[in-house]
Amino acid sequence: MPKGKKLFLLTTSLFAVLMLLLAGCGGNNTASSSSNQTINYAPGDEPQTLDPAKATGLPDATIINAAFEGLTRYDKSGNPSPGIATSWDISPDKLTYTFHLRSDAKWSNGDPVTAQNFVDGWLRALDPATASEYAYQLYYIKGAEAYNEKKGDASGVAVKAVDDHTLQVQLTAPAPQFLGLTSFQTLMPIDGQVVKAHADWAASATNYVGDGPFKMVSWVPHQEIKMVKNPYYWDAANVKLDNLNFITVEDDNTQYTMFKNGQLNFEYNVPLAQVAQLKAGNNPDFKIMPEAATYFYRFNVTKKPLNDPRVRQALALAINREQIVTDVTKAQQTPAFAFVPPGFNDANGSDFRQNGGDYFKEDVAQAQKLLAEAGYPGGKGFPALSILYNSGANHQEVAEAIQAMWQKNLNINVTLHNEEWQAYLNDMSKLNYDVARAGWMPDYMYPMTFMDMFVTGGGNNETGWSNPDYDALIQKAKTSDAGTPAAFADMHQAEKILMTQMPITPIYFYTQPVLIKPELKDVIIPPFGVQAEFRWAYVGK
Repeated sequence: MPKGKKLFLLTTSLFAVLMLLLAGCGGNNTASSSSNQTINYAPGDEPQTLDPAKATGLPDATIINAAFEGLTRYDKSGNPSPGIATSWDISPDKLTYTFHLRSDAKWSNGDPVTAQNFVDGWLRALDPATASEYAYQLYYIKGAEAYNEKKGDASGVAVKAVDDHTLQVQLTAPAPQFLGLTSFQTLMPIDGQVVKAHADWAASATNYVGDGPFKMVSWVPHQEIKMVKNPYYWDAANVKLDNLNFITVEDDNTQYTMFKNGQLNFEYNVPLAQVAQLKAGNNPDFKIMPEAATYFYRFNVTKKPLNDPRVRQALALAINREQIVTDVTKAQQTPAFAFVPPGFNDANGSDFRQNGGDYFKEDVAQAQKLLAEAGYPGGKGFPALSILYNSGANHQEVAEAIQAMWQKNLNINVTLHNEEWQAYLNDMSKLNYDVARAGWMPDYMYPMTFMDMFVTGGGNNETGWSNPDYDALIQKAKTSDAGTPAAFADMHQAEKILMTQMPITPIYFYTQPVLIKPELKDVIIPPFGVQAEFRWAYVGK
């Protein structure tokens, strides 16, 4: 998830498709004559947390993005643009960033936004006591990793408020993705006075203070989060929506019924059972958006028999991905035989995935051989496994298909277990699962956003897997080789290790089917970062 100039952009073809579809959703950029400037949107799940330092889920990031703004914010064209920072200077060695903050930026309670708010927010995310799974996104900053790993203290982190409107940051090595990251949730500022006074500030609307275009006014868990235009936002005059309501009903079919009944005018998770019918009927509300993301399964390598890479490889090779995208998902997804999806530039400007190619292929005979070598010939003696997935018919149908394939191809029994979003994320983080459904949407458009999550002890690793060669390649790509062709070579080599050891197995590369009413204009549906950007949205004719 989630990002001046973005040095590594979308590939030309993906970016062109994205903008074409956005034009269909957005229309022109003239002011609307509609008096009801309200969007009712279903992000799909109740957020696990709306604390920017702790959030990891895509629904959480989408809501936080409406309430907060970082130093930068991605614009309509998908480039980092001025947010709370009006401009920035980058030193010739690309190690020192100096951000100049706008003097009229305020929090939703009227407090001024200052450089110290960013220092406070970043140090809080790095504080080991916060237990931020995304703290590693700040490791580009000198001293940040040492502080987060209790090998240093906060005073050694090279971020400082020069004055109220100047923030200076020193990096350990050039990082072309850093500027885009300053729009990412973990790097949001905090109103230190509010956070200090209210430990539960992010748990309800009462004390939820942001610096973005919208302000939370109510939160009824598992029902609705209501937001209104933030009158203190520095560009409030150009925010057209008066109301932005997040309907947090998790069941896809319920959301679909609500859309048909007019209770929603934008649904992000269209039930798989409806996709074929909507496509065939050329429904004007239905769109399939590009998305540079991967649907995959995690293996808990701390549990037998999944601690054996041969077992993990066998499970991966016994899945018919073409059947899944053709007969189950049906929304132009493509089978995935590597982890990083198409849409990322490589060192030579071509596509990273195309250059890397596939790392494995489906092979039932080889899968059976590997399972036998691991001590389970014909599946004999193989313990029962459970697939964990978050609630939703879409994930269930994929899990049922894989369950059947593993039973047929490997003669092993698999049960299915679904949980609501918060419990599902909690069980994955605690390795309380066997096999778990997962998906990854990039935080910025550079392949490292997929690669660094699987380093030893990484906050989003959640497999128990560790490989020193992989760790070394990722560290090299982020430091000594950062931003060079050698860094891309390092990432390709690391991905090969990942796809050989198989702590995860990719299933398919996403698209995103959505239902959105034609009167919604300038709703940006990016292929990364958040589900939707409402900063410029309005209801028109």
